[in-house]
Amino acid sequence: MKRRDFLKFSGAVCAALASLSLDSKFVKTVSASTMRKDLPGSLGAEEIPSVCDMCFWRCPIVAKVKDGQVVKIEGNPRSPANGTAICARGNAGIQFLYDKDRLKYPLKRAGARGEGKWVRISWDEALDEIAYNIKKVKEKYGPHALAFFDHGSSAAFFREIFEALGTENFSNEPAFFQCVGPNLLAYLYTLGYQAVDPAKVDMAEAKVIILFGSHLGENVQVSLVKSMVEGLAQGAKLIVVDPRFSVAAGKADIWLPIRPGTDLALLLAWINYVIQHDLYDREFVQNHTYGFEKLKKAVQKYSLSWAAEICDLPEEDIRKAIDLLARHRPHVCIHPGRHSAWYGSQDVNRHRAMAILTGLLGTVGVKGGFYFPTEPPLEKVSFLAGEHEEIEPPETSLKDDYPFAELFHGSPTAEIIKATRTGEPYPIKLWGVCGVNVIQTIPNPYQTMEAIKKLDFIFCVDILPTESVLWADIVLPDATYLERYDGFYVGKETRCYVALRQPAVKPLFESRPAYEIAKDLAKRLGLKPRYERVEDWLEAQLKPSGHSLKELKKTGLFTYPAKPYRSREELSFNTDSGKFEFYSEAFADEDLPPLPEPDFAPAPPKGYARLLYGRVPVHTFAKTMNNVWLHFEWPENHLWVNDEVAKRLGLKTGDEVILENQDGYRSERPVKIFVTPGIRPDAVYLPHGFGSRSPMLKTAYGHGVSDTFLVTHYEQDPFMGASSHRNNFVRFIKDGKVLSIPELRPVPKELSRFEIRKRV
Repeated sequence: MKRRDFLKFSGAVCAALASLSLDSKFVKTVSASTMRKDLPGSLGAEEIPSVCDMCFWRCPIVAKVKDGQVVKIEGNPRSPANGTAICARGNAGIQFLYDKDRLKYPLKRAGARGEGKWVRISWDEALDEIAYNIKKVKEKYGPHALAFFDHGSSAAFFREIFEALGTENFSNEPAFFQCVGPNLLAYLYTLGYQAVDPAKVDMAEAKVIILFGSHLGENVQVSLVKSMVEGLAQGAKLIVVDPRFSVAAGKADIWLPIRPGTDLALLLAWINYVIQHDLYDREFVQNHTYGFEKLKKAVQKYSLSWAAEICDLPEEDIRKAIDLLARHRPHVCIHPGRHSAWYGSQDVNRHRAMAILTGLLGTVGVKGGFYFPTEPPLEKVSFLAGEHEEIEPPETSLKDDYPFAELFHGSPTAEIIKATRTGEPYPIKLWGVCGVNVIQTIPNPYQTMEAIKKLDFIFCVDILPTESVLWADIVLPDATYLERYDGFYVGKETRCYVALRQPAVKPLFESRPAYEIAKDLAKRLGLKPRYERVEDWLEAQLKPSGHSLKELKKTGLFTYPAKPYRSREELSFNTDSGKFEFYSEAFADEDLPPLPEPDFAPAPPKGYARLLYGRVPVHTFAKTMNNVWLHFEWPENHLWVNDEVAKRLGLKTGDEVILENQDGYRSERPVKIFVTPGIRPDAVYLPHGFGSRSPMLKTAYGHGVSDTFLVTHYEQDPFMGASSHRNNFVRFIKDGKVLSIPELRPVPKELSRFEIRKRV
């Protein structure tokens, strides 16, 4: 679809969606005796505002309830972010609630870990056994022998318990050490605040938007996609830097299909070009930045021609893109992305370079550029009462090798797994897992499974029987987001709001809300919850706002004044210098690069292509693969293969191949290929989240291929310990024959080649 037609079509679709009311006779669900029955219509349904949890974006919603059952989900019209709009996943929350494979009651392992053999037990027995094992391990090995992996808002209660027990080993995973950590650190030490959740870019008012591997349109974050479409509809130009012709690239004015792992070359050349051609914002640089002269000197050798060869891009296209950005400054959005744990050593500095380019163009605190977050009028109230001692670090900490890991809660995920496997620098003997599938999200799941075998005890709190659940000793069934309260969700966009997640229906089966589970577990561990009722905990947080829980139960949210923009006189940055920092003294003090410098990922070994991964618009990774509505729309992933490569290998769309990575690990089943000129010949692309290995997930099991089980090599970021995901390579096996990937793009001398080592 052409860009102009896309914009017209987008507007028409939005208008049509706003006018439609989907009659529930078109809504088909998998029914069981305890699940909803098909209803004749939604007229007269009670409307309960809440917050979606089908992805981390958490759009305000309205659940329509009839006869005690959810029959429809819509966007909350009061929401300044998404309004009435909601994505496919949000609509399919009904099927998440009524999934026939849901965990229904507490379970105790009856076979070997990983077998998925269980006996049903009571809640008291389950919680007693968890508390007993936590106390036993802590007494025998010390508090740091406890570790906790979590994701999602309900997991925060359990994280607080583990913190109170004195361990340094909790990991907000995958959102931090597998995803956003390097991004957060880079912008924190450049601008003084984090750049994401949401991305602090005002795309609706921008004149130019640039994306670096950010799959907006496939990663459907409703308010962010709406903002981008609004900007494009008003004439904004779009530049996309991505090895793959993504949905966003299809709408771009300039697509730069960069060689994977060379983004820093492009950014350094652009920074130098802007400085040498006097295209930067002199007033902003002179009055509001630190380290400009050092930056100017450091980048002067990086030319566009140098970057063009390394990045395998036409020099003229590189020049057109940076000229476009500079010509429209300061009203340009250099999108910070989110997932940043790509290659390891370069990840922080890649995002530092993106932030530095933002500062050079003066696009900070202005409409159409980077905006400032506005803090909500809420009081922070801990779940547990009383003062807890600060965590006493062990003699050798898992964070010792990563000087900036101390800034963030917990320890690097890879270090927790390594210590569990090896017992060094101290043993870790108990894991708690809540809301995250550690088998399908952490690089090298074979090491994760090996680590679990070394544990004395592991328990899981979850909604579905994922691979991680199969490895647990005790399993606790959590309530879904439509059956529970959680902490408030704060939307810190250009229009700010505080939204309430509240139950639309009572928990099904014997599932319990996380607050109730955590409260009962805390008591068994000698800790005191601050409030018996979650409503009282929420009410306490609302005191400064002037709003009540009773009010929010009706409206779902309240807005508060935002101040995203600043005049130049008002500008201040929460950095050591109080300015926008091109040069980081803090990094220099730790013998880490104070300025971004060339650091490129190795090129593929001969015969291999780099494995890239991403999203599809109707799924949230593995979380939604068992949802029958979404599975119907997208049941399996296909591997994108360059058309020139396919021709050389005699492959066509629909052919099936086994994937073998550089360490000799193979995909669990064949995957169908999709032949396209929209992927570089030195890379392949496999959407993430497919390939479930849990037979208890009857809809998802056996469909597609897992990219995670092919990501067996990783490198850790030296700043804070995040684990890389994009240093893995694959070749094909078809009909028992190995097909080596032909090298159609010469590797420049500046790049090393990945060295294959014999697997031990």
